[in-house]
Amino acid sequence: MNSEKQYIDLYNAAGRMIREHSVPVMNAVRDEAFADFQRQGFPTQKVERYKYTDIQKLFEPDYGLNLNRLEIPINPYEVFRCGVPNLSTSLYFVVNDSFYTKALPKVSLPEGVIVDSLSAVASKKPDFIAKYYACLAKTGEDALTALNTMLAQDGLVVYVPRNVKVERTIQIVNILRSDVDLMANRRVLIVMEEGAEAKLLFCDDSADDRNFLSTQVIEVYVGDNATLDLYCLEETHAKNHRVSNVYVEQQANSRFNHNVITLHNGVTRNKLDLMLKGEGAECWANGCVIADKTQHVDNNTLIDHQVGHCESHELYKYVLDDRATGAFAGRILVRKDAQKTTSNEVNQNLCATKTAHMYTQPMLEIYADDVKCSHGSTVGQLNDAALFYMRQRGIDRQEAKLLLEFAFVNEVIDNIRLAPLRDRLHHLVEMRFRGELKGCGGCKSCK
Repeated sequence: MNSEKQYIDLYNAAGRMIREHSVPVMNAVRDEAFADFQRQGFPTQKVERYKYTDIQKLFEPDYGLNLNRLEIPINPYEVFRCGVPNLSTSLYFVVNDSFYTKALPKVSLPEGVIVDSLSAVASKKPDFIAKYYACLAKTGEDALTALNTMLAQDGLVVYVPRNVKVERTIQIVNILRSDVDLMANRRVLIVMEEGAEAKLLFCDDSADDRNFLSTQVIEVYVGDNATLDLYCLEETHAKNHRVSNVYVEQQANSRFNHNVITLHNGVTRNKLDLMLKGEGAECWANGCVIADKTQHVDNNTLIDHQVGHCESHELYKYVLDDRATGAFAGRILVRKDAQKTTSNEVNQNLCATKTAHMYTQPMLEIYADDVKCSHGSTVGQLNDAALFYMRQRGIDRQEAKLLLEFAFVNEVIDNIRLAPLRDRLHHLVEMRFRGELKGCGGCKSCK
């Protein structure tokens, strides 16, 4: 049986229930997404952008879904303490795929800023949501986006009005909570109007030792002269499988900074599609992966320079131990009219054991003739000479190995603009290399 058949049967049997517990703006595109999913099916590894992850295998198990939107018994504000020392945040929670509304941060946001569930905003401003929802995330071009669009029943909206600067970081903690194996389908819509500024921190955590599968689609609109920093930190467990697709559209003179950090996981597949549609736009895409045992992390990126005078900077680093597998495929597309483009792409990887595997595929596709573009990748092992040098000075092998690995990924962490978060990540990464990182300090649910 094909993996997609159970989801086709599910939609045919439970489509009415899905609609009843959702909102018209999401239902309006649901049937088209279903048709697109039926036509495409799950991508095989013969599909270029999915060649390094067996998607069909991920979706084979029979996961439960909360289609009736039953209340999940958890108060995340009492259980989780996912704080960053010296960083004051406006803290919100998403439990599985539902925005947690029973308790909200006491700190008020600037006037006009919205952080709320998609269904709540759609009930008040349906035309606003319809203007953006499922427009960047095209279901006809990606089967996993189609699956998420046909099954997602709610989501999160972050909206910052024109020329509003949100000083306090907005932190969203995604919690996976269930007594049975569960699939969650998250949807996120981020709209930054002209001149707006904000910093968002997304943290993925698991509250239970169950098999989880989450699909996530994030649509991001960055208006003229707007600035958005988006930090995504994953600290789940080996039974967690996550597929995340991020779609970004940048207008003139906008700034977008995306950082994805994977510290603990089972199987992770991240896709980033970033379109530079206005002159003077700049983007930074940074990634840090630390994986061991049999963990698998696959990052696939596309930066599409559609107009001239834009800049993109991309840096992904992996440290793989034991039998971990990593993959990076990054494509820089410079279209014919995108003259005066500046772009650089770097992927560097460290395999600490001979049984760790890394696949890397940096790509440049240039149709303009007045550009400055570069790309490159490296895959290597620990430097034996450096290890010998450090051991000669009294540092044991394990500590020397840790120091070299830590120094290797520092460049990515140092690119994080939030100083408290940068310091916290330095600490978490060191703990991760030492095998001491079990979860966030202070969390009552940490094992």
